[in-house]
Amino acid sequence: MSQPKPSHAPPRTKIEASKFTEVGYVGRDVESMIRELTDVSVDMTKQAAYEQVSDRAKQNAEESILDILLPPASLHYGSETESDSESSANRTREKLRQQLRSGDLDERLIEIDTQDRGPATIDFIGGQGMEEMGVNLRDMFGNIFPSKTVRRKMRVAEALEYLVRDEQERLVDMEQITRQAIEKVQNSGIIFLDEIDKIAGRETGTGPEVSREGVQRDLLPIVEGTNVNTRYGMVSTEHILFIAAGAFHVSKPSDLIPELQGRFPIRVELEPLTLDDLKRILTQPKNSLIKQYQALLSTEGIELEFTDDAITRIAEFTVEMNRSTENIGARRLHTLLEKLLDEVSYLGSELPEKRQVIDAEYVEKKLGDLVEDRDLRQYIL
Repeated sequence: MSQPKPSHAPPRTKIEASKFTEVGYVGRDVESMIRELTDVSVDMTKQAAYEQVSDRAKQNAEESILDILLPPASLHYGSETESDSESSANRTREKLRQQLRSGDLDERLIEIDTQDRGPATIDFIGGQGMEEMGVNLRDMFGNIFPSKTVRRKMRVAEALEYLVRDEQERLVDMEQITRQAIEKVQNSGIIFLDEIDKIAGRETGTGPEVSREGVQRDLLPIVEGTNVNTRYGMVSTEHILFIAAGAFHVSKPSDLIPELQGRFPIRVELEPLTLDDLKRILTQPKNSLIKQYQALLSTEGIELEFTDDAITRIAEFTVEMNRSTENIGARRLHTLLEKLLDEVSYLGSELPEKRQVIDAEYVEKKLGDLVEDRDLRQYIL
């Protein structure tokens, strides 16, 4: 078994506090965020281990494919043609190897034996910590549910992917991966607890305020340091970094119970997003709004292009709208883009011109009058 190299990236996850409810109410319990962080860490560590044995797994999978395409010939020991037959078989195998690597055999159908990855699950409704409805029994009981080998017929390219994954799973040590993952969670895990303002409130005796304060009290031991049971074992939260954020438009940080306020001693007030910030949000993230719209409209055969001045104009409109009405930050970009592209999105493949260029003039034409109309924009933008 190959031992996985530790990854330098810390495991991290983002949780909305509004999903939590006090123990006894319907909803997620606070310990679920530790379980989610542990799942993230295991996936990260497993992927790092898979990459470490990737070359060896590909070699083994390649040999398995070649064995199927050219079964090892039975050698007749003692015959005069034994060495010639072996030499000919080796030459043929090498030719097939070159064809396999070049992709010439990708469409050929073969039958392979691979592991059945369908999880054995049981659904039930339980108490605290049972919000994950499908519990994977193989994770819980290991070899009680051994992997079943199934025979599948598929293309060579697809079979190679299956066999590579089977080889990666065989070459890594899952127990070692689990240990390293838990260690990473305990020593370098990061949890971003968003919308904490939604649970701010003091107990009044009735109504939702009781649940809000109950969630805060449930958070206390998690943030301070306790042990949480996960499917991979016990996880200590003592050294996990918790970062909480909230808008606090209606409530304020002092509305949190004093004990929880003390667990977040460093407070930072964020400044409103600037014009440059909004332009970067539109373009830089991997799944930015502009890239999402381009990918969406490409399914209709539309090539969508934004000029630099159009992006600047959209950001300027966003700043103006946030300043004159409620400041909802970058969320305003979504409403503006939706209004800007509603005609292109609606017509889609019916547009005669498949290349649509969005420039500053187009943005001004679609949004200019609407932004200036204070009575109308509050209902649309």
